[in-house]
Order: sequence, then C-alpha cells, then structure tokens
Amino acid sequence: MVNARAYISSNFSKAFLTIFLPFFLIISLVYLVKISSLTAQIHITFGELVLLYFYSVPDIIFYTLPISFVAALANVLVKLSTDNELIALYALGLASKKILGGLRILGFLFSILLLTISFLGMPLSKQFYSAFKEDKKAEAKLNIVAGKLGQKFGEYYVYVKNKKENDFHDIVIYNRTDKNDEQFFAAKKGNLHKQKNTTSFLLTDGYGYTYGKDKMQQAKYQTFEVYDKVKKNNFHFQGILDFWREAKKDKGKLHKLLFYIFVSLIPLISVYLVAAFTMINPRYQSQNTFVVIFGTVLLFYALASSLQKWGTFPLLFAAIAFTSLLGRWLFHKRVVRYF
Repeated sequence: MVNARAYISSNFSKAFLTIFLPFFLIISLVYLVKISSLTAQIHITFGELVLLYFYSVPDIIFYTLPISFVAALANVLVKLSTDNELIALYALGLASKKILGGLRILGFLFSILLLTISFLGMPLSKQFYSAFKEDKKAEAKLNIVAGKLGQKFGEYYVYVKNKKENDFHDIVIYNRTDKNDEQFFAAKKGNLHKQKNTTSFLLTDGYGYTYGKDKMQQAKYQTFEVYDKVKKNNFHFQGILDFWREAKKDKGKLHKLLFYIFVSLIPLISVYLVAAFTMINPRYQSQNTFVVIFGTVLLFYALASSLQKWGTFPLLFAAIAFTSLLGRWLFHKRVVRYF
C-alpha cells in the first residue's frame, strides 16, 4: 500500500509541476505588465520592478495553485485509468478509497499552504506593495522637471527653466491663498531641502509680489524658504491580527476573508469530486479530462465569487459541506460501488 501511494503521489507531482510552472509564468507576465504600467505614474528602476514582482508572488501562487491542483489531479487519475494501472491495483485487492488516500493527504497539505499564503503572506505583501507606491508617489511630487508647466510643490505652482541635479535656476512660484489674494515669487536660484518629514524650497536672490483686491505689496529678498504644508498620506502598516480584525466591521474585508478560506480549501474538497469522474474503467467509460477540469473549476469559483459578494460564515460552511458531500456521494455512486 505504501509503495502504491508513493507511486501515485510521484505521478501527481510530475503532472502538477508540468501544469503549474507554465501557468505560473503566464500569470507572472500579466502581473509584470500591470507593474510596468506604473511607470506612467511613477519612475521605478529595474530593481524596484523586480521587488514589486516579488510582492505579487503570493497573489500569483494563490490564484494558480488551486486550478493547477485540480488539473493535475484529473490528468494523473485519467492517465492511470487509461493505462490500466488503476485496474491492476484493484485486482491486487486495493480499494479505490485507499488508492485515493495519498492524494487526499496532498490536498490537505496544499490547502494548509494556501491558507498560510492568504492569511499571512498576501496581507503583508499587499501592504508592502501599497507602501512602496505611496513612497514613490511622494517622491514624484518633489521631482520638479525643468521647462514643464503645472508642477506643484505643496500648495504652490512651480516653473523652473533650468535644473542640474538638485540645483534650480530661473524659478517662478505662484500661489493663490484665497479667492482675492495671490502670491508671485521669482528667483535666480533654488534648492530642495529635505529634513525628516519636512520638505522646503529655498529660493536665493529674487523678488515677490503679494496682491489682493485693494492693495499690492512688493518685496526683494536674499533668501526665501517655501515649505510644503500639504498633509502627507503616510501609509499605515497593520499587523496580521489587526488587518483581519477589521473584518468584524468591514463587510468588504469579511467577504474577502470568506473568499480566501473557500479557495484555499479547494485542493482538499475537490479530491473526491474530481476522482468520481476520472477513476474510470477505460473499456466501458470514456475520459473527459477537460470537461471535468472546467466543470470543477467553474463550480468552485462560482461559489467563491458568490461568497465574495454576498457571503456570510453560515453560507461558507454550507458551501464547504455541499461540495464535500456532493463529491463523496458521486465518488461512492460512480467508483466505490464498482471498485
């Protein structure tokens, strides 16, 4: 029995890797295109692009692994059936339930892995991803480009004629403080200063005008410092427990939690359902591998999508119980009663 279980598990591992790796690479390309689109908003280096990709790896694994498991399971059982290897095991006195034992253990381990990724890896990676984007957007706001109109520094509009690294030349700053009052400053030179959470623009050798409805004031200055007083949207990083504790009040996060749980359990609760249609006698039954894979994946993800939109914990338990009992009933009716 141990050798038969090891043999089936070995065949499953080969089939799984054959399906999972190409699928993983295809989805990775989709995520890389998505990450590359960020360059339209922020400037990122190749190293930062790779870092963002690694932040996306938990998502990629989570969405590719359940489908790969179902496909590998269906393929390996159909192959063993059509090669008459399952018939040989039945002839040796091994019941179909015992033959399926090793695959049930694999399904359990895959579900544990998915639960770990969804409850630990994905919340952390998503927060790292969001924090990185916020930091890069904040840097982009301070990245003043020479010769470009409409750039903002805090509440001020800035135009720079020439720029060399962090040194600016021929600078114009405009600010409208309210409906009737406006400010206009010009300087020959300027520098950006960053200190802790404060950023300022130091202007040198210039003049300024402040004018309103009834008066206008003119000033000439040697140095003039403009501060960025716009409130920064600093990303608030949450611990795992705090992140999921919000599901008590946030329905969106609750539905996401239910979706993650159900999808994570697909490898465990799909074993009997897939086996019911793929452990066949090739002399009397035809194999429909693609139909089984498509139907099983469609059923599970339709239920998962419903939980993501309208789910509650009672509905989650009902969905798990329904799919588990359906799989066991079909397996007993189509396989166990004969083998």
